[in-house]
Amino acid sequence: MTLQRLNIENFRCISQATLEFDARCNLITGANASGKTSLLEAFFFLGRGRSFRTTRRDGLVKQGTDTFTLQGDVITAGRSSPIGMRVSRERMEARYAGGRVSGLAELASVLPVQAIDPEVHRLVEDGPRERRRYLDWGVFHVEHRFVDRWRRYQKALKQRNAALRAGRPTPEIRAWETEFVEAGELVSESRQQYFELLQASVTEVAKRLLRADLELELRKGWASNRDLALALRHSEDRDRLMGATQVGPHRADVSLRVSGGPARERVSRGQQKLLAASLLLGQLRCNAELGSDVAALLVDDPAAELDAANFELLLEEIVSLPSQLFVTALDEKNPALRRLNANAMFHVEHGAVAALV
Repeated sequence: MTLQRLNIENFRCISQATLEFDARCNLITGANASGKTSLLEAFFFLGRGRSFRTTRRDGLVKQGTDTFTLQGDVITAGRSSPIGMRVSRERMEARYAGGRVSGLAELASVLPVQAIDPEVHRLVEDGPRERRRYLDWGVFHVEHRFVDRWRRYQKALKQRNAALRAGRPTPEIRAWETEFVEAGELVSESRQQYFELLQASVTEVAKRLLRADLELELRKGWASNRDLALALRHSEDRDRLMGATQVGPHRADVSLRVSGGPARERVSRGQQKLLAASLLLGQLRCNAELGSDVAALLVDDPAAELDAANFELLLEEIVSLPSQLFVTALDEKNPALRRLNANAMFHVEHGAVAALV
């Protein structure tokens, strides 16, 4: 998959821009706050239906306007298909190849995209939610039945939690137990199978970037010595007290250890960025090897918080991927950026985008 063209209207500080992209590498330069990240954000939104910077859609619509639009052409297996969306503060409509997109899962399958942005360290530093999202994105793109399993589980979890919050009798709480357990074990099984394949790719990349040994462990969300049904029964009193289900795949996490110790205690902020990048780059390698559609990679200001040597290491790892690349930088004259061998370059200033010859 490659994005051949993108037209942007009224997205953040960008009033209008029409860009023709290279199938391999694209470099976007400009001063801080010029709109470089907004370009990447628009591309990410087109593939995910959300931003990597905020959970609020209203902040994405250019001030003084009511709606933004994103329209592009995606090349898949040599065939070009249009993709686009129209987004207001209240609603979002997306279309692909002339038909309406039914949901975010369909959008993600059409235009798989991953991002390394200045907040990527949160994958290491924050709680389990970010790492679950990371893991599930990978599973989804190699096992398409996973989304149905995940939806089944989420529905059962939502209904059980509603009964707990309302203080309903035990039979009403247990009414969702069978579906919760069946769907939950399927979700966990899909994650575990994928995780076993993912580990090698991630640890190899981390070895090159961190020059240290990375250990990953998938914690499924309940005690490993119990099945989910038993864990759920043992947690029932606590669930009532908390008003929410305390065991299950929604409590899963990926534990990270560097050189034998917890990653958050062993690595600096710059190393956190390299560790998080290792997770993402290793995932893209793994998915490509498993036959998934190759995702585009957005890299926002890769030099931030890295010294020159680590910056070059990261660029080398990025360039070795089979992905279409979109990279932002303050100055295209930085010698390290030659590693990218970018065939298309753009400059952004005050939200105006110009192609560089």
